[in-house]
Amino acid sequence: MLLAIDVGNTNAKFALFDGSQLRARWRIATDDRRTADEYMVWLDQLLRIEGYDRAQVDAVIISTVVPRALHNLQLLAVKYFGVDALVAGREPVTWGIALKVDEPRSVGADRAVNAIAAQAVEPGKDKLVISFGTATTLDHIDTDGAYLGGIIAPGVNLSLEALVAAAAKLPRIAIEAPATSSVIGRTTESQMLIGVYWGYVSMMEGLIGRMKSEIGKPLTVIATGGLATLFQEQAHLFDRIEPDLTLNGLMHLYNQRNQTI
Repeated sequence: MLLAIDVGNTNAKFALFDGSQLRARWRIATDDRRTADEYMVWLDQLLRIEGYDRAQVDAVIISTVVPRALHNLQLLAVKYFGVDALVAGREPVTWGIALKVDEPRSVGADRAVNAIAAQAVEPGKDKLVISFGTATTLDHIDTDGAYLGGIIAPGVNLSLEALVAAAAKLPRIAIEAPATSSVIGRTTESQMLIGVYWGYVSMMEGLIGRMKSEIGKPLTVIATGGLATLFQEQAHLFDRIEPDLTLNGLMHLYNQRNQTI
């Protein structure tokens, strides 16, 4: 079985695949100081809860935007699973897709992996992939699966944390859909929620509209990340939501290693 690991700036996601079937998934806060032993104590218990044993893992693939986290995850693979971890973007799991941007090496691993997964679910179509994470990214993937560039915007949680940190009297609030469609709040908390939620919806509508206009062709809008469903509830911004897009991209990358996409 394949253990796929996607390390973002906020969370690291682990998933267990049997062929192309995702059998279990877990997440843990990203900490580049976490040791291989600490990962295994945490992961071993979760594997057992799901009815699996670490001996069933015979391959590991890692994608990370936090370079300092890579070494301990590679050590985890060697020490506890007896395999050398594959690293997304490196032989024998190079991207296999064209990165048609000015600085291909600067494309984040998560965005390249998302492009691979998006091509698998919507082949032959132009795609706009929106990923809600520490940053919110919007990426254009063409009909052949090539990555053509995109947008990086502050993430929703990051924006809210910056607001609370800079304004002493503003309380911390949870991000959720407002109770009504009104954009006039009558309490501090409701005004903050409206600003964050509907403000972000307006930003998404504007950016999606401008990208569609510039691309000039029909686009399938695919969203991933924990907040995608929340914004879809009232705004209906996306054609489809793929919660495990990045993890599935790692699975596809592993399965097509040494092949031309």
